Amino acid sequence: MFFTPNLVDELNTLARFDLGSTQQGIKIHKTADPAVIAATRRLHAKGLLTQPDGGYLTGLGRDAAEHVQAALTILCSVPSPSAAQPPT
Repeated sequence: MFFTPNLVDELNTLARFDLGSTQQGIKIHKTADPAVIAATRRLHAKGLLTQPDGGYLTGLGRDAAEHVQAALTILCSVPSPSAAQPPT
């Protein structure tokens, strides 16, 4: 399975959440990019968000957002020079 454009939009939506606080959600306005609106609705339908226009993360949504944000941290980090060299 590969990342489809829809999945990328959902991953980007999950990356928007501040995991430092359970009291902070997001609100996707009707003027937002249609792809973002659709992604948010799909995440709600999958049980990851409390509202079709954002709201808060559910327990499952928080788990998913933590994984998404951890993957972003790993993939966006600069590798050390020793990590790029093949073993001898």
